[in-house]
Amino acid sequence: MHDPLRATPWLRAASEAAVRRAGGTTTFTLGASAPAEFAAGGFALEGGEKVALYQSLSEELDALLRGELDPVANAANAAAAIFHSLPELNWAGFYFLQGQELVLGPFQGKPACVRIPLGKGVCGTAAAERRSLLVADVHQFPGHIACDADSRSELVVPLLTASSVLGVLDLDSPRPGRFDVIDQAGCEAIAAMLVQHKLSH
Repeated sequence: MHDPLRATPWLRAASEAAVRRAGGTTTFTLGASAPAEFAAGGFALEGGEKVALYQSLSEELDALLRGELDPVANAANAAAAIFHSLPELNWAGFYFLQGQELVLGPFQGKPACVRIPLGKGVCGTAAAERRSLLVADVHQFPGHIACDADSRSELVVPLLTASSVLGVLDLDSPRPGRFDVIDQAGCEAIAAMLVQHKLSH
């Protein structure tokens, strides 16, 4: 039987490093999409608990998408699961690379920019450089594209195969500094799993 508190070694290592830098505790206030019992007053997640949240989400997504070959259905379910599982998000979704631009895919949140040139904004830069970008304050990011004025911090993780970029997973939050290296490691693990499922044509 799977132990939900047991993370993969590399994800646990990233968590422990982040917790050491953060002084042992990651604290945030849950948004409306979080479970009702936690909605008032916020709560603190210890590093291991936060890793377990991502481990559980990854496994639930893997089971949800297994056997389904439709890319729109898979991306839509993944965006919904992420948005409703992680607190303090105001946008979660995908952009897929078409030529020299990222085109909006399934998402949860307010209407978003439809096309983002490769190399522009947080999403375009992450795709062009094939690396995750963790932005504590989007207003300080050169060339930030403001699709939602409420967004203050952002985490973008590229969807990578061995030879190409399929697109990006994009998470936005209305709280500055919402994302840390545990979130980055967790979302990178989820992105790697999602690439194994069919997310684009």
